[in-house]
Amino acid sequence: MYNIDKLFQAVAERGHVCVGLDTAAEYIPQKELARHSPHSPAEAVLAYNKAIIDATLDIAACYKVQIAYYEELGIAGLESYAATLKHLRDKGALVIADIKRGDIADTASRYARAHFEGDFEADFVTLNPYMGMDSIQPWLQWADKKGKGAFVLMRTSNKGRWDFEELELKETPGQHTERTGHTAGRRLYDVVGDKLSQLAASHLGKHGYGAFGAVVGADPQSQAEREEAAAIRARRPNLFFLIPGYGAQGGAAADAALLLREGNGGVVNASRSILKAWQSKAAADGVNPAATDNAFAANAARQAAVEMRDAIRKAVQ
Repeated sequence: MYNIDKLFQAVAERGHVCVGLDTAAEYIPQKELARHSPHSPAEAVLAYNKAIIDATLDIAACYKVQIAYYEELGIAGLESYAATLKHLRDKGALVIADIKRGDIADTASRYARAHFEGDFEADFVTLNPYMGMDSIQPWLQWADKKGKGAFVLMRTSNKGRWDFEELELKETPGQHTERTGHTAGRRLYDVVGDKLSQLAASHLGKHGYGAFGAVVGADPQSQAEREEAAAIRARRPNLFFLIPGYGAQGGAAADAALLLREGNGGVVNASRSILKAWQSKAAADGVNPAATDNAFAANAARQAAVEMRDAIRKAVQ
């Protein structure tokens, strides 16, 4: 069984929420930071992650751990990263390592081994395809070997996507802007989608999705872009989507729902809106932030995740 099949089942059982553990020390209650040495923020990050994970296990389809937040803390940070992954595996949770690798040949093979087994083992990774499909192939063998999966950057939610991903590959009448949406031209991200759909067809799971899916952002700025999001979903029935852009990045439940298929086919990531939910809850409840702890933060994170799950389910219906 591919991990993508397990993820499909998790969405069916628990909803579409992917909790992003992009955990920075400044997101953690000061009381919890004070429990650790000022020189050991990585320990506080790990403790915070465990609290968030334990509070959301039954309502999260999966977790996404962005490695940059741990790399910046050096060796201790990578130890916290590995320990976070282990805690997730011990709890039976599905985890996406957000590493965005994109190299070729032996280098890619070694990256794949590093993140699909050993201390940094995850169920899925994120990949950058812009060196070509030979940057994807070394990872693909792990789908057959251990059921592993990946989400390949296709059409992201950041404004910089207009620099490359949205480029037209041939001239078409009219012009496009971020505000007016798309012309009829074929775009670079669509070619990436073609390649990924072909790849999916050769490694298809039992629910009709390929072992490797795509990153497709949810943050449409116009009706034309909403129509394009729906068209992307319709054109890629065999691709499971990792959908960033929800919450702090501006995406809403209705935006994310455009990228789902028959109520499944994607997970929607939220990081800061869940990790920092305790801050707005403290303000709303009139609680002194200095008095909050991981238990308070975990409860707020759970509440935010439940509200997100329910909002997406309602939008899908």
